[in-house]
Amino acid sequence: MVIQTKNDQQSVSIIKISLLLISFFLVFTSYASFPDEAYQKKEWIVVIDPGHGGKDPGALGSVSQEKNITLSVALKAGELIEKEISNVKVIYTRKTDVFVELSKRADIANKNKADLFISIHANSHQNRNTYGVETYVMGHHKDQQNLEVAMKENEVILLEKDYSTKYEGFDPRSPESYIIFTLMQSAFFEQSTNLASSIQNQFKEQVQRFDRGVKQAGFWVLYMTTMPSILIEIGFISNPAEEKYLNSKQGQEQIAKAIFNACREYILEAEKKSGISAIRMDNTDNKNNYGDQSVQAEAVQAHIIFMVQVLSSSRKVEIAPGNFKNLTDITEIHSDNRYRYATGKFYTYEQAVQHRKKIEALYPDAFVIAVKENKVLPLQEALSEIRKK
Repeated sequence: MVIQTKNDQQSVSIIKISLLLISFFLVFTSYASFPDEAYQKKEWIVVIDPGHGGKDPGALGSVSQEKNITLSVALKAGELIEKEISNVKVIYTRKTDVFVELSKRADIANKNKADLFISIHANSHQNRNTYGVETYVMGHHKDQQNLEVAMKENEVILLEKDYSTKYEGFDPRSPESYIIFTLMQSAFFEQSTNLASSIQNQFKEQVQRFDRGVKQAGFWVLYMTTMPSILIEIGFISNPAEEKYLNSKQGQEQIAKAIFNACREYILEAEKKSGISAIRMDNTDNKNNYGDQSVQAEAVQAHIIFMVQVLSSSRKVEIAPGNFKNLTDITEIHSDNRYRYATGKFYTYEQAVQHRKKIEALYPDAFVIAVKENKVLPLQEALSEIRKK
């Protein structure tokens, strides 16, 4: 008769998990799109995952539950992304207060062939003075605190039926189980880190939140997704002042705006890598300030111009300098039941970028758009159309 010790049982569980994840990795690499391929897509798919829900309240504050805060912020961020970035479709892992299994959240992203996966959570700590925002990417925890955060978020699987079979013996409470995450790194580590860094920068620079940095830890939901993925801890519900902020309309809107800005920045940079950088700037002085003349001719022929959007509203805004921080070259674009207000008219993307930099102090959230016949086009589509001319 052979008696297995606790350590022996843990070793067997770890081996099982390792084999499972190695199998997953082999399958994943056979069909997952490489990052460069995603840049060629006309439509981006962003999956937003509000943490917890239903019978799983998540972290508890003095007057609120994590599941409600994450859902509200997720819906606000998703609405902004779909309204302001014309070539993005947003999919949610939940839109109401329901329980969604951890593995199902990853499945939703994988089955929809998402380009980005953003999981939104609120943190907690026994020290009620702890505060700030941090964003995680999949990786091996570098310190005990990162491990504790991952263990807390992974514990949701204990609420699932037959979790030990479904997750092949993985015990979210056991530090030994996290050895699996040292076996391999995510194929999208660099892209995930870039997005995470952008989000932390938005929180720090635009919202003046305390930046706790980009971190690595073993989150199951990030490990099982097949695209750049991040998990945002938007604040500490255990901190009374931060809990109040997380539940306020202003706080939630600021957090959502920061997530939207980072997504937009990531997508624009990705689209630029796919071909926008091929459009040259003319280094010589040009009376018309239109840059390379061949590019100008192609843009004119395609009836496409580049502008810098400074404001978007569901209601019409009078075009007067006083309403646009004394800018006098404002154009109104009415589409999709929204009024967009933009400044400048350029025939190259780069010149519009330079113009955005000039007015950045006035409008930090301004961004470049492509316009054809008073309609906003996805940037990638606009540049592709110009190159065909």
